[in-house]
Amino acid sequence: MSSEKVGFAGSSQGLLVGVLERPDHAPLQALAVFAHCFTCGKNSLAATRISRALAQQGIATLRFDFTGLGESEGDFGRGGFSSSVADIVAAVHWMQSTIGMPALLVGHSLGGTAAIAAAARLDGIRAVCTLGAPATADHVLRHFGPTKSEEDGQIQVDLGGRAFRIAPAFIEELQAQAHENPVKGLRAALLVMHAPSDAVVDIGEAQDLFKAARHPKSFISLDDADHLLTRPADAQYAADLIGAWASRFLPMRAERNDAPSDLRAGEVWVGEHDHAFWRSMRAGPHHLDADEPKEVGGGERGPDPYELLLMSLGACTSMTLRQYAKRKGYALKEGSSQKTENKAR
Repeated sequence: MSSEKVGFAGSSQGLLVGVLERPDHAPLQALAVFAHCFTCGKNSLAATRISRALAQQGIATLRFDFTGLGESEGDFGRGGFSSSVADIVAAVHWMQSTIGMPALLVGHSLGGTAAIAAAARLDGIRAVCTLGAPATADHVLRHFGPTKSEEDGQIQVDLGGRAFRIAPAFIEELQAQAHENPVKGLRAALLVMHAPSDAVVDIGEAQDLFKAARHPKSFISLDDADHLLTRPADAQYAADLIGAWASRFLPMRAERNDAPSDLRAGEVWVGEHDHAFWRSMRAGPHHLDADEPKEVGGGERGPDPYELLLMSLGACTSMTLRQYAKRKGYALKEGSSQKTENKAR
């Protein structure tokens, strides 16, 4: 698994900073975006552990800071819930333009509620998973501590032991969400994960989400996990189940149901991963992907046809030279062999 720091424009055009977790050894199967809990950030324990665990399963996952939080630019206190939803949409569009279209959204706490709302704006989302998410955005108002009016008209609130300066419109927007359950407009499969003993978001919120959602929908209890999934075993458990559940709904790219299993010697099979340039290729038991560079509309998820041809010619030449040297008894050094192969290409 590899981690890459990335940046892209958010809902307010400020820079949003994220981390893209990619699989190293497992084949890339799908793409996902992780939305962190309210005021937490991309480096929270749950965001980090679950994103990395999903990457180990072949699901490249982007976790990022919402506007005004962590390393991202902007004013968190003026954004509101709609800003978080728009940030998720921006993250999906960035991944679509650089790597490929994410098909899975995972959201923790209020990030889960925002992920559901964002999915309604995105045609390519196949599945959404929520972890300890409230049914409506106004749930966060219950956790506001003492408030204090500032001279510039903003309000200072205490949330989870941290002080935040927010605009009155921020609270007004949350209040307006009191009876709006975004799951009613969800067109993707939904997985609701919640701990019955969650002390921050009551299990009743999960019930409201599940009842309002259309099929296909699933519910998984996180047993005695806390709201932030601070125990590594709880985050790993959640990630394992998300990956297994998502495989039923996502276009998992490592497998093709229409790929023949009885290819004969000399036969190859080529199938589409997308309707652009990404191709899946089989020769006997061997699998390889091909794609085009980003500048011509591809995603660089495999060698392009010209590179495949050069690799084929290079491999053939190298093998021929090796066999000739063995037959003649020539002792080739690794350095000279590499130079010969490079010249052949």
